[in-house]
Amino acid sequence: MLVGMASDFEAQLRGASLRVTRPRLAVLAALHEHPHVDTDTVISLVRADLPRVSHQAVYDVLRALTNAGLVRRIEPAGAPARYETRVGDNHHHVVCRSCGAIADVDCAVGHAPCLTASDDQGFLVEEAEVTYWGTCPDCASRRPTP
Repeated sequence: MLVGMASDFEAQLRGASLRVTRPRLAVLAALHEHPHVDTDTVISLVRADLPRVSHQAVYDVLRALTNAGLVRRIEPAGAPARYETRVGDNHHHVVCRSCGAIADVDCAVGHAPCLTASDDQGFLVEEAEVTYWGTCPDCASRRPTP
């Protein structure tokens, strides 16, 4: 687990009225170090510190942390759900079509794209989600030049 971050993670859990447990601390540490990972990767990362933790325990922790607002679940089209600890802002993501790499993009500003619904159908809009799709620099550098 990240040195010095354990007390921050404990405070986050207590602030969300969640018990401080080793699996919860391990999941927060894994997601802090490796944002945008899927559940299988979280399980592998957590098992590096807690070899006997079950799949179900990690699933339960991810659900509890997501419900408490400590973790954000993102679901790019055609990809498994991913998790991150960057919450509390309306940031977006850029996804590589070749390798699936994901990176954060701060909230779009200006006139394009318009993030205000032209007709919100009476909904109280709290968040806009934008996913940019393209090719990451590593994949682009491996493409043959014409």
